[in-house]
Amino acid sequence: MRRMRLWLRLLRPHQWIKSGFVFVGLLFGHAWGDPLLVRQVVLAAAAFSLAASAIYVVNDLADRERDRAHPEKCHRPLASGAVGTGEALALMGLCLAAALVLALASSQSVLWIVLAYVALNIAYSRGLKHVVLLDVFIIAAGFMLRILAGTQGVGIAPSQWLLLCGLMVTLFLGFAKRRAELNALDGQGGSHRAVLDDYDPVLLDKLIGISAAAAIISYSLYTVSAETVAMHGTTRLIYTVPFVVYGMFRYLFLLHRRGGGGDPAAAVLRDPHLLVAVGGWFLTLVALLA
Repeated sequence: MRRMRLWLRLLRPHQWIKSGFVFVGLLFGHAWGDPLLVRQVVLAAAAFSLAASAIYVVNDLADRERDRAHPEKCHRPLASGAVGTGEALALMGLCLAAALVLALASSQSVLWIVLAYVALNIAYSRGLKHVVLLDVFIIAAGFMLRILAGTQGVGIAPSQWLLLCGLMVTLFLGFAKRRAELNALDGQGGSHRAVLDDYDPVLLDKLIGISAAAAIISYSLYTVSAETVAMHGTTRLIYTVPFVVYGMFRYLFLLHRRGGGGDPAAAVLRDPHLLVAVGGWFLTLVALLA
């Protein structure tokens, strides 16, 4: 039982919440009534969840020495020595194989998108994570590939406004993650992640502010665009905007005043305000689109 708990900590199943981005096309494309599409999207989401777990193992293997210098990451199974390298590689292989099988069961396009996600993250782990700004854009690209898997990957045309909004939201989360790492390491960020020497609080705060503003504006414009109104048959999607604004402002509060922001999935699951914001947005959206 203890081994199982260690494996789950290594695979980080709470991060599977990020696969929610795969369902964007199903929701906004009015495709939830098509059983085949629903099946394809669920399979794609499961594939991304397992692929992400495999990548977490790869990253933890690469970073285990540096993680030992981090006040929180030093407790990870590989950094602490609780899980061995061979055991971790076996888990990684199983997750990756299962992810590719599920992706192919969804569609060939989804398989290629998942393979692109894996390749991108391996390149990130092998060195691109040390390139300032590009490191965060690669994190954002992982989320964008999830959106594409749930849209183009299964034959749903994605909205350009939503793709733009998704990019800005994920850049916001990526820069917030870097800011949280600087906060946690108290000026010693380079000892844990070399790229943090190229960031500073002022620069990151500006990048976070730009990304947050762009995300809010692009989503707001999406809700009132003529294309959206014609597709969904309602002008009331703008009523979901306050939930988005409150959620992003709450995330900024957690980042700057509560030492959060380093793990978006954990923040959503643990903070009641974020839960209400996300839940309120989703329920309002479903009620307006139904």
